[in-house]
Amino acid sequence: MTTVVFTHGTGVREPHLGTLLARIAAGLRDTAPGVAVLAYDWGGRYGARLAADGASIPAGPGTGTSRSAEGPHGPDETDEWARLYEDPSAELVTAAAGAGPRVTPPGAAFPDERPRSLLRALAAEGEPRADALGPGLPEAAAELARSPLLGPAAEALDPEALARVLARTLTATLVAAGLAADSPVQSSGDLRDAAVTALAARLGAEPAGTARGPLLRLAGRPLVRLGSRYAVRRRRALTDAAHPAAGDILRYLARGEDMRQGLREFVAGVEPPVVLLGHSLGGIIALDTLISGPLPGVELLTTVGSQGPFLYETGALPSLAHPDPLPAHVPPWLNLYDCRDLLGYAAEPLFPGRAQDVATDSRQPFPVAHSAYWTDPAVYRAIGERLP
Repeated sequence: MTTVVFTHGTGVREPHLGTLLARIAAGLRDTAPGVAVLAYDWGGRYGARLAADGASIPAGPGTGTSRSAEGPHGPDETDEWARLYEDPSAELVTAAAGAGPRVTPPGAAFPDERPRSLLRALAAEGEPRADALGPGLPEAAAELARSPLLGPAAEALDPEALARVLARTLTATLVAAGLAADSPVQSSGDLRDAAVTALAARLGAEPAGTARGPLLRLAGRPLVRLGSRYAVRRRRALTDAAHPAAGDILRYLARGEDMRQGLREFVAGVEPPVVLLGHSLGGIIALDTLISGPLPGVELLTTVGSQGPFLYETGALPSLAHPDPLPAHVPPWLNLYDCRDLLGYAAEPLFPGRAQDVATDSRQPFPVAHSAYWTDPAVYRAIGERLP
């Protein structure tokens, strides 16, 4: 009788492992009746833990000397900027939505004529202080000058307030572009505020004044609970929830030999033929263990939603460096990945003739797709057809 040894992925602990194992066993019974399914619970024995009860987690704002702590002037401005980095036009939209009906007398200038003119001049001349936030100011100013939001916003705000809204919009646009480009250098809050002040003056505001305003707070308020302040203040709870998954990966890459040795010892006590079935990090553990030495009785390696091929290609797989081939003792390798799972990678292009890929489609978006393999009949069919 074939025995499938399941090696789980990151963050899985009891009682969830038992539930997952029962689901896999039920799925395999439909395609391979009589197969035995066992779990290698490396997480319970070797998984990441906060050994000092979270002593490394800093206190959040308001509990120490942080300048960004919430105070008498309202919520942390970091949340307001986080909202604008996500949608640089959010404050302008809020202002435009507040505009009422207005009739411009014949011959009078429309309220948006001057700000559009100043934006076009800024697009032509640039602004050195804003350039410190990254390139793209001329293009951002030119685009903002064409915005249909500018007209109603100019009707709702006085010129001073509008200049500051436009300055924050431009600043947020530049920062957001840097984030999208994965720029390794980002501005500090002081540099950002200096850029806002300089841009606001260039767009018609008084030189002195604060870079914050009530509309910015209004634009940021709806997402405060999802923003940075919420995350920072709940850092301990979020770390408690996330550290098993993230910590498992880091611990394996730094000290994975105990997990591999544990799998060797587990397999040694199982009657052959044996199939190693690994999900996510579990697939990496199974692959690494097989590469590092023969496992008698193991006739098939099956990885599901695993990053093993990616680690190998990037030089991060502990047991094998690209372009070295798989050792001859590694058994046939079946690698399944969902086409929507951003953590599943292809092995066949890297190991032609040694690995076989099967692409599946759970029709679930990521990250759900990374855990939807075990309710996908196509996964069990692919495994069952290849069991020894």
